[in-house]
Amino acid sequence: MSTPQAQRIVLVTGPSGAGRSTAINALEDIGFEAIDNMPLRLLDALLDDTPVGRPIALGFDTRTRDFSANAMIDIVDGLTNRGDVLVELLYLDCSQEVLIRRFSETRRRHPLAPAEDPSAGIERDLDLLVPIRSRAEVLIDTSDLTPHDLRGEMERWFDSSTGQSLAVSVHSFSYKRGTPRGVDMVFDVRFLRNPYWEPSLRELDGRTDAVQAYVTQDQRFVPFFKSLQEMVQLLLPAYVEEGKSHLSIGFGCTGGQHRSVALTEIFANTLAQGGWQVSKRHREIERRGDSVQKAKNGVVT
Repeated sequence: MSTPQAQRIVLVTGPSGAGRSTAINALEDIGFEAIDNMPLRLLDALLDDTPVGRPIALGFDTRTRDFSANAMIDIVDGLTNRGDVLVELLYLDCSQEVLIRRFSETRRRHPLAPAEDPSAGIERDLDLLVPIRSRAEVLIDTSDLTPHDLRGEMERWFDSSTGQSLAVSVHSFSYKRGTPRGVDMVFDVRFLRNPYWEPSLRELDGRTDAVQAYVTQDQRFVPFFKSLQEMVQLLLPAYVEEGKSHLSIGFGCTGGQHRSVALTEIFANTLAQGGWQVSKRHREIERRGDSVQKAKNGVVT
């Protein structure tokens, strides 16, 4: 059953300097009611007193009064369980090096280290936000984006007037650390042959051509992937008709390095080629702090 009266809420967060203010302003420009740094304890009162109407964008970060990662996760869970709310958590990410450069260029003091070097505050900020980052449904890396580029990304993801009303995120993960929370569809790909046991591939990951070729050469890959495509191609238009704004798909394997990553890359690219709005997340690789730049075709750096 569709929920046409559900209130859409986008929670916007990320480290200081990553572009939250730009994102909030962009959402306001495309029709959201935008509120920044509202105390978390007032959220329930806001929702109870606000009639369903235009969507709401709420910005928060570690400076927000009564902020804590656990409290924020509890709020997200509570909103997700409400039948009258459609909630999306947007995390604006940025590399530590770029954040340091931005604070240096603007000569701003970091709010978490007003009397210290900005790098100290940036490290504290990123550490505090780790649990929230892992829960984000939409992650936008602003490291290489200008304010104009970020505005374009916000319109692409959240402007319902663009005609593309469903954003798809594809995740890889390790079953050793459990299934990601909030994923709509999960596929266990541990039945595929494991590149870990091939010495030349052990230190690589599924973003490389070599690992992807190894995984796709398993005789079970083609029938599995064909069935997967057929099922998702059937479901995505139905979700659009239902009014769903975001769909999260997860692929899990033993270590979250080879098979699940390869499937995530291949499937996300397939969806993108079909015209769908897609983002990719590799939980275990991101958790280790690996850069995408470390995954080059057949080369370990």
